[in-house]
Amino acid sequence: MNEVSAGTGPDLQFQAFLAQGRFMIQRGTKTGQYVFFPRAVAPGTGEDLEWVEASGHGTVYSATSIRKRPPEPAVGIVLVDLKEGPRMMSRVEGMDPTEVPIGLEVEARIIAQDDEHLVVFVPAGETGQ
Repeated sequence: MNEVSAGTGPDLQFQAFLAQGRFMIQRGTKTGQYVFFPRAVAPGTGEDLEWVEASGHGTVYSATSIRKRPPEPAVGIVLVDLKEGPRMMSRVEGMDPTEVPIGLEVEARIIAQDDEHLVVFVPAGETGQ
């Protein structure tokens, strides 16, 4: 199934997958419903969850930016509806955070920042990591 120990908590498993360069989310073993953020059991039903590779595709549902005092750049925050269904908070790289439009098609990238790995998004079709 995967190389990450099932004995660790869901958050640690998610971080371990990101460290391997894999964007994984969970899916119910009975209903097939996708879940994000990582959990021990499915919300509402308590069903078991399995890890599956996310497509990495999504659409910006909401976007905002936090303006800082110059010369600090604005910080963007987005909610992205993943193709699989769950919504996650992140940011869009490669464009001015104050210009991220609702409905923008995006693709996930995994980056290392401050000794951890994060999922960020870039506009769909943009090449490079």
